[in-house]
Amino acid sequence: AYPSDLDHTADIQLHSWGGTLEEAFEGCALAMFNYMTPLSGVSVDETLTRSYTVQAHDMQSLVFAFLDELLFVFSTELLVCREIKVSTIDRSSWTVTAVGQGECFSPATHEQGTEVKAITYSAMQIHERNDRSEIFVIVDI
Repeated sequence: AYPSDLDHTADIQLHSWGGTLEEAFEGCALAMFNYMTPLSGVSVDETLTRSYTVQAHDMQSLVFAFLDELLFVFSTELLVCREIKVSTIDRSSWTVTAVGQGECFSPATHEQGTEVKAITYSAMQIHERNDRSEIFVIVDI
């Protein structure tokens, strides 16, 4: 027997866009959750509304911190957000405030997607134009 190397994809790129940066943040979060379990199978349980506030030191670290907080809450509380509403992105304090709604992941009722292990800064891009904002983020799987 000889050892061999096999190709293994260890990350995926999330791409989101919207008319505003807030919409692009929302889309990026939903793209991450949809990769973990198809959001078409996730309901909104009004009792599981969750507020998120994260702070960082620039726009890239704000995207990272936002997604990382959502991933942390999923890992500890199993909350999958079907809806995310970013209410503010404050560039003076580098803070994002959002509300997420969804339900707790259950293997009995939700399709198992791919585990997202970590958010990365690798090849992160944030583009803001007058009428369109885009975010590209690579996550480890």
